[in-house]
Amino acid sequence: MLTIRLSRMGARKQPYYRVVVIEKAQARNGRPVEVVGTYNPRTNPMSLDLKRERIDYWVSKGAQLSDRVGKLVAKPAAPAAEPVA
Repeated sequence: MLTIRLSRMGARKQPYYRVVVIEKAQARNGRPVEVVGTYNPRTNPMSLDLKRERIDYWVSKGAQLSDRVGKLVAKPAAPAAEPVA
């Protein structure tokens, strides 16, 4: 069974996360099937970059979202930067 969850990266006390599609039985930082985004809670405001179309694809194939990833996906997408005229 596939799950979409966070994989911790970064140095000690300076975490950032990859949002990965991975087998449920794999270790937290095991080899993922696909990396579908990044999440950095340390920036202000926190930075979140998700490939929403790939997440929708994997969910349609039966992948389950973890609790935290479900909350992150539920957040509205960040508006695109507008060019200054």
